[in-house]
Amino acid sequence: QVQLVESGGGLVQAGGSLRLSCVASTSIFMIKSMGWHRQAPGKQRELVAGFTSDGSTNYADSVKGRFTISRDNVKNTVYLQMNSLKVEDTAVYSCNGVWYGVTLWGQGTQVTVSS
Repeated sequence: QVQLVESGGGLVQAGGSLRLSCVASTSIFMIKSMGWHRQAPGKQRELVAGFTSDGSTNYADSVKGRFTISRDNVKNTVYLQMNSLKVEDTAVYSCNGVWYGVTLWGQGTQVTVSS
């Protein structure tokens, strides 16, 4: 079964940066619409950044200009570079994608931003 494994979360001060990684157990050419979501306590999960079907990117308004999604097709990895982090960015971040009609989710990685 195809797996997505995230890493790179942690505790950082406001204004700092983190880079999250999502490694797939198969070629990411085979996984469509890969992206990053987050869920804060008591809130619904939201899309943070993702690749569209034509390969372009989209971002939540709250992270535009601060977060960048990228991919390394050789390493089968999708990244989320997060700069100028804010306390409100605190959440569990998960990557996902669609593999032959099956929606895949990683286990998530905690990002905590302190003031």
